[in-house]
Amino acid sequence: MLSRAFKPLRQSSKFFSTSAFGETRKESLLWFAKATAGSALLGFAVTEFVLTDDRMESINNSWDSLLNKTEEYGISLPFRKAHAFSTADHGLHPPHFPWEFDKFYKTFDHAALRRGYQVYREICAACHSMDFIYWRNLVGVTHTEAEAKAMAEEYEYKDGPNDQGEYFMRPGKLSDPFPRPYPNDEAARAANAGALPPDLSCISRARKGNMNYLFALLLGYTEPPAGVNIREGLHYNPYFPGGAIGMARSIYDEVVDYEDGTPNSASQIAKDVSEFLHWASYPENDERKRMGLKFLAVTSVLLGISIWWKRHKWSYIKSRQVVYKAPKVISY
Repeated sequence: MLSRAFKPLRQSSKFFSTSAFGETRKESLLWFAKATAGSALLGFAVTEFVLTDDRMESINNSWDSLLNKTEEYGISLPFRKAHAFSTADHGLHPPHFPWEFDKFYKTFDHAALRRGYQVYREICAACHSMDFIYWRNLVGVTHTEAEAKAMAEEYEYKDGPNDQGEYFMRPGKLSDPFPRPYPNDEAARAANAGALPPDLSCISRARKGNMNYLFALLLGYTEPPAGVNIREGLHYNPYFPGGAIGMARSIYDEVVDYEDGTPNSASQIAKDVSEFLHWASYPENDERKRMGLKFLAVTSVLLGISIWWKRHKWSYIKSRQVVYKAPKVISY
């Protein structure tokens, strides 16, 4: 009786519709498509014709004048000026380059890492240190153990004290870090007009954009635009925060002669050293990807086993049939 009483209500009332966006799935999808297209068109119109740079600048100037006027009369408004991101102050965003090792199933190109170390040794090591990278870290990555030992022995390290309590110089070993270009930070500042060259051990990890920032910075030196004055001793690079960088451009075509005969264009040199510095920041990158693939393989097998086990245990419960048998009526 109740179902018959509510049947007209179900057919006429909107509260019993299958969806809040349409009676059928097709109507719901159409509604979402229209909403998406309308939002996109509205956003484009607002950004292109309403919130243009000129209008935003005029609004900003008007707001600044209003704040200044109110402060002159001793009125402090609760609304303050919001300083948005400035390219001149924070640097231009580097583009994302298609690094092959950035894919989840790819590893570092070890030939590129070897070339990148050569670029660091011949160019970057003159000013920048890598205190957290040791000669042993190169073994099995860019060089063999014998090659790493030979390169380490080319430098002398202070060691001691000996039995007489004196310090002495000895050839480098695999357990030694890369040699520093300057004995201390004060000497580094004195040799670079007061600027301290940053350590490159974790430079890719410490900069937003990682290797993209390094690559763009190395090749981004240009002439300053009109209205931008760079003081003597600095160079203009839009990717550097502030635009004025103390490091001069050091990457040019044929500035390094590769041992393996790779074309030594400026972009190739910058690419190789950027990949090497990214490896220095993330030496566990390949192992982490390998462990991730192993984890996915093991969990896929376990997922299949768990699905089979669930179906095996619950199949008889989900497929059973409940039958009611009426008791026999015994008449006397």
